[in-house]
Amino acid sequence: MGRRKSKRKPPPKKKTTGPLDAMFTCPFCNHEKSCDVKLDRQRNTGMITCRVCLEDFQTAINYLSEPVDVYSDWIDACETANN
Repeated sequence: MGRRKSKRKPPPKKKTTGPLDAMFTCPFCNHEKSCDVKLDRQRNTGMITCRVCLEDFQTAINYLSEPVDVYSDWIDACETANN
């Protein structure tokens, strides 16, 4: 007497995630996709600059940081300055 064969479920499909944006909306002039982020991993700094109003922001980064992290730091700094 043998065991019944178990029915294997197919492996779950992997979700495809697209790349994160590197161009953002400026909080000062509200132009969409006008802010460009540059990450300098040698100096551990991230710099974001608006091409329209020439506003810029610089923050410290680590090896896990992405451009969206620099943008969120900029938004947080703007909110703390307003309060």
